[in-house]
Amino acid sequence: MSGTPVAMTEQPIDRLRAICLALPEAVEKEAWGDPTFRVQGKIFAMEKRGDGRISLWCKAPAGSQMVLVGADPERFFVPPYVGHKGWVGVRLDGEPDWDEWRRWSGAAIG
Repeated sequence: MSGTPVAMTEQPIDRLRAICLALPEAVEKEAWGDPTFRVQGKIFAMEKRGDGRISLWCKAPAGSQMVLVGADPERFFVPPYVGHKGWVGVRLDGEPDWDEWRRWSGAAIG
């Protein structure tokens, strides 16, 4: 795992929440039973557990969805409902690269 070590009791949502809420104007709001993260009312990331696995759905830089999914389909996927808009799903039940997500989150709201 890269970045800062995670305490054994820390859950992926704790890391995700800390990263997202550190962004300017970011707020958390529950929707559809899941935490979503927004800036100026627009969702840029959400944690999902619908398929029994913890994942992050997030806006991705233009053109990167298919590159990411093609490069590592075990880790990345096209999420339902928002995938057609270029969003990417990232499985968080392994060892997520939190430094990578920190870079993406800034791009997602930019």
